[in-house]
Amino acid sequence: MKRFRRILRIISLVFFVLLTTNAKGQTADSIISNMDNVEVSLLTCGPGNEVYSLFGHTAIRVCQPSRGMDIVVNYGMFSFKQKYFIPRFVLGLTDYQMGITTFDDFKAEYEYEQRWVFEQTLNLTSKEKSALLQAIDRNYKPENVTYRYNFFYNNCTTKARDLIAANIDGKIKYNSATSEYPSFRELCHSKTFNNRWSQFGNDLLLGIQADLPTNISEQQFLPENLEHDFSNATIETNTDEANNTTIGTNNASPRKLVSHEEYIIPKDVAASAIPDSLPSPRALAIVIAIIIIGVSLIEYFWSKNLWLTDAILMPAIGLAGMILFVMIFSKHPTVNINFQILILNPIALFMAIPMVKKQRKGMLTWWHKTYVFCLFLGILCGLFQDYAEGIRILALSLLVRYTIVIFCLKKHAIKQRPIKH
Repeated sequence: MKRFRRILRIISLVFFVLLTTNAKGQTADSIISNMDNVEVSLLTCGPGNEVYSLFGHTAIRVCQPSRGMDIVVNYGMFSFKQKYFIPRFVLGLTDYQMGITTFDDFKAEYEYEQRWVFEQTLNLTSKEKSALLQAIDRNYKPENVTYRYNFFYNNCTTKARDLIAANIDGKIKYNSATSEYPSFRELCHSKTFNNRWSQFGNDLLLGIQADLPTNISEQQFLPENLEHDFSNATIETNTDEANNTTIGTNNASPRKLVSHEEYIIPKDVAASAIPDSLPSPRALAIVIAIIIIGVSLIEYFWSKNLWLTDAILMPAIGLAGMILFVMIFSKHPTVNINFQILILNPIALFMAIPMVKKQRKGMLTWWHKTYVFCLFLGILCGLFQDYAEGIRILALSLLVRYTIVIFCLKKHAIKQRPIKH
């Protein structure tokens, strides 16, 4: 989400300070009683058309009409102007911030972007509301406002969930009955199916760990999954606050986590997803494969040495492979072990010049055979990892290409060999 204007944060902070610090000289009971007309809600926002908004958003709303306070707290504040933002994001070193804005401005932004917003009012006690607001106050301090972003495990949605869960007197039990445990990759696909190039980019960077089954907690990195789980969740507590007595766990009566649900901005006014106007990755891969195999067949049947093809292919493969190589050192989960690096191999970048020089003279290098082996191994590993769309097609065409090149160069070497008399 785009950074809100600084003035809104200042105004919101004033509202929040009035709520959380105007309790000096009051007893604990009177402070808690002031929470009776405070409402705390989870806001789930629909996806947008920008790449960073495809997965939706989550925020927390705090409303106290008697004081004219209505603010939204969210953990999705970032700026593309941040120094080295792209390299830091790739390496998993991006810092996001907690932000506070007025609800009216928050709603206006999502109306402008034509994105739906769903509100779930939380069924919290006054004590829990007080604890939650104090936690928000602590998190908004300059030394705490920044956090290290992690797409799957520490994003705007998981931060909101964890903040709520940490300040509930008891624990949240998720009652969503499911026998499905999709992988992170499948969960991402559920949000990127209309944007196949974004999906291609995700799949290219995600490794084999992204294909493992996820549990309910891991699935809640997606805003809509958390919304669904909150709808059916209950709070299990040991304390009967009404009678101020403690009761056994087995006898505790669970209460619903959500007391009321409604759309703030309905889905029917939300903009439809804009499908890709570009050819799909698979279509582009097929075109490239036809060109590669066509050139290779010409080389085979007409005994041509079309080395210029490899002068283009090797640097392109190597540059793509360097991206996958860098991801080995990324702090992002699920990207370190990626078998696609066998196909888009970074070594190709460094072997391009010596390989082409030798090939022009009709000579083989160790890299010709090594790369064919890597391609074959990469295709086999595709049985265990879900590759980006079109990568398998590209791999097969490259395997055909360099198998033919090896055969032709060996054939040329035999012809050039002097005949013994």
